[in-house]
Amino acid sequence: MSKRVLLATEKPFAAPAVKGIEEIFSKAGYELIKLESYQEKADLLKAVENVDAMIIRSDKADKEVIEATKNLKIVVRAGAGYDNIDLETATAKNVVAMNTPGQNSNAVAELVIGMMIYLARGKYNGKSGSELRGKKIGIHAYGNVGRFVANIAKGFGMEVYAYDPFVAKAKMEAEGIKVVDKMEDLYKKCEYVSLHLPKTKETVNSINYDLLSLMPKGATLINTARKEVVCEKSIVKIMTERKDFRYATDIAPDNNDEMMDKFADRYFATPKKMGAQTEEANVNAGLASANQIVNFFEKGDITFKVNK
Repeated sequence: MSKRVLLATEKPFAAPAVKGIEEIFSKAGYELIKLESYQEKADLLKAVENVDAMIIRSDKADKEVIEATKNLKIVVRAGAGYDNIDLETATAKNVVAMNTPGQNSNAVAELVIGMMIYLARGKYNGKSGSELRGKKIGIHAYGNVGRFVANIAKGFGMEVYAYDPFVAKAKMEAEGIKVVDKMEDLYKKCEYVSLHLPKTKETVNSINYDLLSLMPKGATLINTARKEVVCEKSIVKIMTERKDFRYATDIAPDNNDEMMDKFADRYFATPKKMGAQTEEANVNAGLASANQIVNFFEKGDITFKVNK
């Protein structure tokens, strides 16, 4: 019996990505079931019931969804973050959970630079702004996206610093990065800090007032990671106290209305998460997801497994 794969995308892939996914599964002899732009969770619960594999984007493969499955063996999140998959439930049901690291990295990195320029130029308000050249940028978590941000920033003539205790110092230095051993030093040195932290118990609200208050004059924080890593009370406090502090985020915080009301000239939030919203990233992540599913079933490949 051929494998049945569900493409569950409340926010659909670009057409070329869908076409490529269809071709990959057709060649493998798998049946592809598409659930695009659905409105109700009930639709997802029904669709997932009898499939062997599932691809999601920002859709939630939570406990209820995973437990509603009968044959599910693998779920792939098309993107780097995977906090929208209940890993504990997946493990309990012997479901392999995967992500597609690196496929959206350039798209997110370009958004980081775009938001930096937007705020540096006063949101194009016609007044004099500032340049990125000669400024220091700190990469907080030097993963795939952080590496792309660093490369682009170097092209702008910025000094690039990074803090990541999980990446070998020698590796970062070999790529022309100035490595700091303490997180606090990153914030003390850099006018710009770009966040690339995963959402974990340790990172939630970890970007707090004490840390942000260390940043030099003309500070800008850019968040394309998860909104939960930045303490909302802290960002309000620092921006109230310091008229030079700017903040751009790729997910509107819960206090977005307050932020817009108080700091509209130096605060920006995308209307919805835009980091991976390019046709190229869509295609890259979509095709990677499909290939990983085929390789899992045909070769037992679990290279990108994220659960235990």
